[in-house]
Amino acid sequence: MIALFEEGWQAMRMNYYPPCPQPEQVIGLTPHSDAAGITFLLELNQVPGLQIRKDDIWIPVKPLPNAFIVNIGEILEIVTNVQYKSIEHRAIVNSEKERLSIATFLNPKLDGDLGPAPSLITRKTPPRFTRVTVVDFFKNLLSRELNRKTNLEQYYV
Repeated sequence: MIALFEEGWQAMRMNYYPPCPQPEQVIGLTPHSDAAGITFLLELNQVPGLQIRKDDIWIPVKPLPNAFIVNIGEILEIVTNVQYKSIEHRAIVNSEKERLSIATFLNPKLDGDLGPAPSLITRKTPPRFTRVTVVDFFKNLLSRELNRKTNLEQYYV
């Protein structure tokens, strides 16, 4: 697994969510799980808006000053054969305050391939995903709408 990320790449995104007087009418970022290996998120002004889905319930994540939120991404879910699961999340807007965040995504090298780490495959824990090249994984991701965990689901065995 270390070799997959040694010469990997990093992406960064800044998010600005303006205030909206009718926040229930707007979604800041649709439900999805990050494709990356790991995501680090910094909420700059501690305005709530990030929510995670657990047992089909949206749970707000309370921002903490100067703290990073760490998300496991789909790539790590594949490599760990579901020992670590990517988290479905969304962003909602606030009725009175703007929300600012910065996310950085750690990704594997593009000429690698993804699949469960061989050391995690046993009779009791067979592979849960098919192998795919990193390039094909991202091509497929970028050709789809950001929608729940649909990119990951197509690689289940």
